[in-house]
Amino acid sequence: MSGNIRLLDETLAGARAEGRAALIAYLPAGFPTVDGGIAAVKAVFAGGADVVEVGLPHSDPVLDGPVIQTADDIALKAGLKIADVLRTVREAYEATGKPVLVMTYWNPIDRYGVERFTAELAEAGGAGCILPDLPVQESALWREHADKHDLATVFVVAPSSKDERLATITAAGSGFVYAASLMGVTGTRESVGEQAQDLVRRTKATTDLPVCVGLGVSNARQAAEVAGFADGVIVGSAFVQRMLDAPDEAAGLAAVRALAGDLSNGVRGTS
Repeated sequence: MSGNIRLLDETLAGARAEGRAALIAYLPAGFPTVDGGIAAVKAVFAGGADVVEVGLPHSDPVLDGPVIQTADDIALKAGLKIADVLRTVREAYEATGKPVLVMTYWNPIDRYGVERFTAELAEAGGAGCILPDLPVQESALWREHADKHDLATVFVVAPSSKDERLATITAAGSGFVYAASLMGVTGTRESVGEQAQDLVRRTKATTDLPVCVGLGVSNARQAAEVAGFADGVIVGSAFVQRMLDAPDEAAGLAAVRALAGDLSNGVRGTS
């Protein structure tokens, strides 16, 4: 079975045709439970997200801040397996027909087996993977199997990336480019800042791929700001924080759906 890179491409192109940025949400699998995590993905889609990144919790994250680490710890302590991540992708995609990616560090895939993981992700209806710690120069095996299964390979660029390095990264990627708005780990910020706008400008000079900005966006005002210069707005920690703060799962689902609605208005300039 083929993966859904085409659905991802069409979704991002559709948002652009509407004159807006896409809203991309991140939620870790297995949080607060496997079933609860699946329900949360469905809830953010219902609220207005165009794309969802399902996080594969990892014990040694390099990009994730304390909010996402807390959620990952909950999932890992409950015994989350890669099969649960793939089930999350499958059930979310089958319920919504919208693009679902996996965001993961390289070690779990390497241990699971690249060929096995790409085949199973495609079979689950996944659209691709975001790989924040896989160096482009070491990505040939992954890209070979991702291409075979019609999966996007999304690489992360940072403000520290030189123009030549940006060109190398974007030439190897597909789906979209994940532009980290600032140096550091995930988490909400008061301001996304000019660094992000400069990074998007420099990245767009190297590629026709959509450039989507993550790290720091937490409300409709910030979403509108980023939507003014990026093709997509990526929000993670704010969704996870809503789930952590909720007194019960039902309240958490209502909270993330409402936040997705606010952010969706933000990227449309209607907030």
